[in-house]
Amino acid sequence: MQASDTDAPQWPMIIGGKKVEAQSGKRFDIINPATGLAYCSVPEGDAADIDIAVDAAKKGFDIWSKMSALQRASILMKAADILQERLADFVDAEVLQTGRPIREMRAQLARTPEWYSYFASVARTYESKVHPFGGDHVNYGRRLALGVVGLVTPWNHPLLILTKKLAPALAAGNAVVVKPSEVAPITPLMLADVFSEAGLPEGVYNVVTGFGAGAGAALTAHRDIAKIDLTGGTETGRKVAALAGERLIPFSGELGGKASVIVFDDVSVDRAAAATLFASFVAAGQTCVQGARLLVHESIHDAVLEKLIARANALVVGAPDDESTQMGPVVSDRQLATVEKYVAIGKDEGARLVAGGERLSGEGRDGGYFYAPTIFADVSNDMRIAQEEIFGPVVCVMKFSTEAEAVALANGTDFGLAASVWSSNIARAKRVAEDIEAGIVWINDHHRIDPSSPWGGFKDSGIGKENGIVCYEGYTRMQSIVLNTSEEPFDWFAEDGKQKRYS
Repeated sequence: MQASDTDAPQWPMIIGGKKVEAQSGKRFDIINPATGLAYCSVPEGDAADIDIAVDAAKKGFDIWSKMSALQRASILMKAADILQERLADFVDAEVLQTGRPIREMRAQLARTPEWYSYFASVARTYESKVHPFGGDHVNYGRRLALGVVGLVTPWNHPLLILTKKLAPALAAGNAVVVKPSEVAPITPLMLADVFSEAGLPEGVYNVVTGFGAGAGAALTAHRDIAKIDLTGGTETGRKVAALAGERLIPFSGELGGKASVIVFDDVSVDRAAAATLFASFVAAGQTCVQGARLLVHESIHDAVLEKLIARANALVVGAPDDESTQMGPVVSDRQLATVEKYVAIGKDEGARLVAGGERLSGEGRDGGYFYAPTIFADVSNDMRIAQEEIFGPVVCVMKFSTEAEAVALANGTDFGLAASVWSSNIARAKRVAEDIEAGIVWINDHHRIDPSSPWGGFKDSGIGKENGIVCYEGYTRMQSIVLNTSEEPFDWFAEDGKQKRYS
């Protein structure tokens, strides 16, 4: 699809350190979700462009992987500093392409340079292991880069989620080909200038814009890709994991979620409402760890629900670049239609709509994809709105009476990415957290992250981890070196009467 506005900025792709067009010459529009209008266009890459990008990455890998960990760390530290200096530009771009309020984006992107500095330090300080092999042998392990890694990233946190994958991949010595979401590809493209200025060799960082059926499918199936790391829907993850399995390459997937927020009766009503408001409606609910399921102890359920309704109705929903806006639009007309579909499903299932449930217009919202913060009460755990990922500003409220019931409700979904437990009784909170089948559990908090803290889900929420040493190791392959230090001659087949060691 050709951009309708010829005066709109036309971004190029990044391949081999060069700004290039798609081989087909095709381009497509990027839409501002606050207005519904195109504001720029990017190339529509496909399999031909992926082939070129992978070839460029292989050349970049030959240089980057042979550099010392100290050299790689130095470049990543420079990238962190440059990104820090340019954050305001990245914030503006993220607001424009995702519709998230500017104050959210400032807070989130302010931390992204930390990933590059953290993993630079990991690369610089990571120690090889010497194993207790025994005898006259010394056995040590080496962590080697995998090669060219394919990164498939989403639209809800375009820079942060890319960074969570990219920083450890580069620190470990890999080259990458990125296929960003067709909805929000601009900040991944902007990042190329940061790396170029920091001194990253050409071809190490490549970005091919396009659609999942074209560029995405070609990248995940490419014969020269050494690992696929994807953030996306569970069904897409299954298909990509199957492709990786056929080629016996590593796969990491951060997939769907349906996080529960568990509130016990020793939590104040105000604190419970504030916690839920943040967990449910930050990013307009468009995050895999959204607190989509509020589980409240029956003794405070009604009071918490009443306060939550009042707080949700008071949220300022409007233009993302307005400093007073607290919640922006959902990202696209497609996502808006999904939210509307599930609200209708909730009503049909018998859930009680107590807040929101409608598209918003007027006051600068005309043309955009704005939806009111929405709350369903009287929800049962078998309802589709309680089980399926909506990815929008919708929260389902359920009550529980015992600790065991709370745990059963929290575990009663196919997803297991995240949850939070709220209680002033730390012994109980710890006990409940450890019983929850989720890869990330917060106690008296929600949606907190750090580059050192492993992040990833159980069950249908994915496989593998982002962040931390475990993630860095996941972008490497282990080589075991066994050295015989003895100078004694060895001849297994000599008939000399000596006892010989076979293993």
